[in-house]
Amino acid sequence: MDILNELVAWFSDPAQWTGPAGIPARMGEHVYYSLTGLLISAVIAVPIGLFTGHTGMGGFLTASLANFARALPTIGVLFLIVLAAGIGLAPVIAALVALAVPPILVNTHEGVRGVEPRLKDAALGMGMRGGEVLFKLELPVATPLILIGMRTAAVQVVATATIAAYVGVGGLGRYIVDGQARQDLTMMLGGSVLVVALAVVTTLLFAGLRRLLVAPGLRAEAAAAR
Repeated sequence: MDILNELVAWFSDPAQWTGPAGIPARMGEHVYYSLTGLLISAVIAVPIGLFTGHTGMGGFLTASLANFARALPTIGVLFLIVLAAGIGLAPVIAALVALAVPPILVNTHEGVRGVEPRLKDAALGMGMRGGEVLFKLELPVATPLILIGMRTAAVQVVATATIAAYVGVGGLGRYIVDGQARQDLTMMLGGSVLVVALAVVTTLLFAGLRRLLVAPGLRAEAAAAR
């Protein structure tokens, strides 16, 4: 109970909500790092996944590389990049990209490959060409799975962006790292609560995107498949 009271007092302290070390500033930094890493990952992974899924070329290599990247420890990648490039934001973003690309790439590839052949045959029979089949049929049908990959990557990135604090960059991880250094359990818990809250908000945002971007028929089909 004492730690809960201390946590409430920590959040209630006006000093926590002002200045460059305040919660709004740290939250803004964390969102910026996470969003940058996620957008770069999507720009890399989605086109590759669409190409390999549509053409069937390089599917095994894509899955193998994605699984290899997924097995890499993110903090290890971060420190290797720091050793090579120095301390700064770029190594953090690079580590987050390495974490986020695999789920987006695999889900995009599998989503496109999973479109039923009879639907493709029907589209070709209607006179659609390769690009039209991809963007008018395969991409819309694959969108639910792509969004799941994006959501998985986003939540992982939000949770892992705390590593930015280990190389002198800001974000919510500062509360955890600084709390460890000061042996301040309340500060560490406060930072952890903020990261969890941001991950929950991220999940809800993707639920909203799903309702906005996915046709009701596809949503019902995905729900029935569960």
